[in-house]
Amino acid sequence: MEQQIVSVHDLFPHIRIVLGMVIGLGVARLLSGIARIIQHPKQYPLYPVHLAWAASVLLMLAHFWWWEFGLFRVDQWTFGKYLFLIGYAVALFLLCALLFPESLLDYRSYEEFFYERRAWFFGVLAAIYVIDVGDTLLKGDAHFASFGIEYLIRTPLIIMLCIAAMFVQNRRFHVSFVGAKLLYQFWWITRFFDTIV
Repeated sequence: MEQQIVSVHDLFPHIRIVLGMVIGLGVARLLSGIARIIQHPKQYPLYPVHLAWAASVLLMLAHFWWWEFGLFRVDQWTFGKYLFLIGYAVALFLLCALLFPESLLDYRSYEEFFYERRAWFFGVLAAIYVIDVGDTLLKGDAHFASFGIEYLIRTPLIIMLCIAAMFVQNRRFHVSFVGAKLLYQFWWITRFFDTIV
């Protein structure tokens, strides 16, 4: 019996398809939540910080799908690497589910919901930035080095802010955090990920 050899280039589209399915579920969850707000705008009072985090997470999902094309540089795939990436996508999906639950019956507003569930949301967000370090290393030393010292400062700083946000209920802190995070996200993406080479 002849043994069939699968090349890395044959395997990569398969991995992207599976990742795309999980990311697609996250995008669908966010868009369904936003559609629910549009359909029933008076059902629950809106909260701008909650909506800003929804925008940030939607951008994270789009960015994830875009930058994961960099995985074509991976020379050898193992089940462990594949499982790691699925875990990354699942963590992103969990952020979406934590922003838009199946029901808000236990809460009076999106603001109340956000602050009641903030430990989970920011805990998962912090974990995503830890996972991102592994993902960046997976794409190779050159890719990791391409971000310079900024990556080594930005990642721990965001993780520390997420940990603080788990415990801090101050509204000004949360407005400042999500505002700065969104601005930095756009700046980071346009500088490092505008084109894929």
